[in-house]
Amino acid sequence: MSATIKSLSDLEGRVGEELGVSRWYLLDQARIDAFAKVTDDEQFIHLDPERTRAETPFDGTIAHGFLTMSLLSSMSYEVMPFMKGDERMGINYGFNKLRFISPVPSGSRVRGRFSLVSFDQSNKGFSDLILTSTVEIEGQSKPALVAEWINRQYTV
Repeated sequence: MSATIKSLSDLEGRVGEELGVSRWYLLDQARIDAFAKVTDDEQFIHLDPERTRAETPFDGTIAHGFLTMSLLSSMSYEVMPFMKGDERMGINYGFNKLRFISPVPSGSRVRGRFSLVSFDQSNKGFSDLILTSTVEIEGQSKPALVAEWINRQYTV
């Protein structure tokens, strides 16, 4: 977690730097099952460990890529606590790039690592932040995902 970022102005001069790392999040089978139910994505690789072991190269069920991606918001709040500071609101403006690099086995812990790619304050009323967002899997060398994520922070 970063204690040095308290407002948008703290990001000036931080382009190219790592902003921080979130805590670990458990992606257990209960969370995977709940996500499957909410999204109607009930593919067996997420829900049926025996079939997954028998029919895939995985050693058990894996988390949905979109479940892993959806945790970026929560992870980023830990790294950029200014979200409740000098802005009126922040929105997810989308992704320039997003790749799911490695499957996340059920029971794994993941965390987010965020670096500032660019910071644009040239627009009246909002600033755009582009972040390299990497979700790491505890104990694995390859990440679960890497994304170039656009966040828009409104100040009016």
